[in-house]
Amino acid sequence: MSDQRISGAAHASTESTLGGLVHDLSQQLPELIRSELRLAQAEVAEKGKRAGLGIGLFSGAGLLAFFGFGTLVATAVIALSNALPAWLSGVIVAVVLFAAAGIVAVLGKGQVQQATPPKPERAIEGLKEDVATVKSFKESHH
Repeated sequence: MSDQRISGAAHASTESTLGGLVHDLSQQLPELIRSELRLAQAEVAEKGKRAGLGIGLFSGAGLLAFFGFGTLVATAVIALSNALPAWLSGVIVAVVLFAAAGIVAVLGKGQVQQATPPKPERAIEGLKEDVATVKSFKESHH
């Protein structure tokens, strides 16, 4: 009989420990969710910065294209007042500026693509893992 009492006491102790674990889990879950939300907020802010950088690079491309147009206009003036070598050098400068504008535009597009979609992917994955852990914990102890 005393063996049954000891076995019953050990079983009750295990259940109270399990109940304590579930209680602790329910206490810690809100903090876990808050930390995942903070991670999501930081990730969205990072993607916003990348989008801003991409927009800045697109603006730089527009500025370089503007200077290319200005150079092309200056080349037309030189062509009227001079012979072939002066305006040819102006065209070469304009072509180089337009090529630089194209490179900057491609870089800007790449930055914008890295920032989209603006959802916090790492935080979502972390939250999915947390939910799966809680589910597996509950299932294994029921």
